[in-house]
Amino acid sequence: MNQGKYLDRALYEYGRGKAYPFHMPGHKRRTVTPYLENPYLEDITEITGFDNLHHAEGILKEAQEYGAEIFRTKKSYFLINGSTSGILAAVSACTKPGGKLLMARNCHKAAYHAAYLRELETVYLYPSWEGRLGFNGGICPEDVEAALAADRDIQAVLITSPTYDGIVSDIKKIGEAAHKYGIPLIVDEAHGAHLPFHDFFPESALYQGGDIVIQSLHKTLPSLTQTAVLHDQSELISRERLERFLGIYQTSSPSYLLMASITACLRYLEEQGKEEFEKYVGRLDRWRNTMAQMEVLYLPGKEICGQRGIFDLDLSKIIISGERAGKDGPGLHRILREKYGLELEMEAPGYVLALTSIMDTEEGFQRLAEALKEMDACLAGENLKRAGKESPVPLRFEEYPQSLRPRQILSIASAMDSDGEETELEASQGLISGEFAYLYPPGIPVLVPGEEITEGFIRQALLWKQQGLELEGLSDHSLKRIRTVKRIK
Repeated sequence: MNQGKYLDRALYEYGRGKAYPFHMPGHKRRTVTPYLENPYLEDITEITGFDNLHHAEGILKEAQEYGAEIFRTKKSYFLINGSTSGILAAVSACTKPGGKLLMARNCHKAAYHAAYLRELETVYLYPSWEGRLGFNGGICPEDVEAALAADRDIQAVLITSPTYDGIVSDIKKIGEAAHKYGIPLIVDEAHGAHLPFHDFFPESALYQGGDIVIQSLHKTLPSLTQTAVLHDQSELISRERLERFLGIYQTSSPSYLLMASITACLRYLEEQGKEEFEKYVGRLDRWRNTMAQMEVLYLPGKEICGQRGIFDLDLSKIIISGERAGKDGPGLHRILREKYGLELEMEAPGYVLALTSIMDTEEGFQRLAEALKEMDACLAGENLKRAGKESPVPLRFEEYPQSLRPRQILSIASAMDSDGEETELEASQGLISGEFAYLYPPGIPVLVPGEEITEGFIRQALLWKQQGLELEGLSDHSLKRIRTVKRIK
């Protein structure tokens, strides 16, 4: 039977199965509205009385004003093509064709696509590196200040905070640096739509100087996948330009189901948000306290703040590291999924990531706690058996960032639009990449078109393949070949 013919049935069966979702979307398969039981009844187009998202004058204008009220910001726009469309629109509105963008290297691939479409020069801010656990730290405000002082042609700054892993940069100081030079700060806060609703979490960029802040409601709040909002609260950006690009990058047939999902989420936040966030924070805080005494597995907390550019940490995101037992991320995820029926958001080389939200249940937290405690005892027992014989080799990632700082030779647009040729990956050292390579999730490029392919990248790419991690963007999914800019002979 062709399984592809029955995606609807597969989703129906999976959604009623026993696997618990420690991954997005943030609604965790629970509804917050009684009005969308049969989606076919509410799936309409721009008929009389229901307005037009691209020329909102009625119910959709009021709905977006409602969003600005809930998030306490000047102007909010519904995004039904996800934060991707918001990033594309924000970068396009803040730069001129062929201009220059200062961006964090760990930005989402959408930022790189914006640079390609606008033919921008990109100047990168490299986050600090947590070598023991193997993830990016934050962006240092001093690096932003130095980059802006050195290059007065930069037209906008783009930062991701919080990151996929919950790392928060000092947005207030970064914003001060940008505004000192009259430059807007765009903050990709896709993973932080929940931040404004409880002080247990880091303060949102909305209140720290972000000029444009983009949030994915579907990631951490009860809203359907693809729903997001863009908040504009700057005097440095033309609102007309911003709205023009929003119209370009969003579909001309926006789903009313998705927009209804946004308003249902907003209403839930207004009517029940305070009470439900108190319950959620209580569950999350108690859970973290009970997990603090594990012997082998390690869950980073606030102790990692104040170093490596980490200004704060979003504790709704649970990083689970097995590095002290030499256990990698794919191995941890496989056990959690196959033995305990827990589906997590992401596996990285050295850890797995569980995403929680206001919609997680006490039962869900309990299942994760029991699984991790049992795994910890098992791994600790294995370590004890090795005592006097051999010790587990702790995982280390010190070389990772250094090997992935390739030299930029061409702009992204120049490289992508140049004639290309297929080259054996292992023979590509020193050539110019004509395509992206990024780990997905989270969709952060580790090689960008126009950059020199290094021996370090080749080594890491082959290692990731061996570990079963998804390296996407390359046209050859087997990783045997890579598209390079054609050499002039």
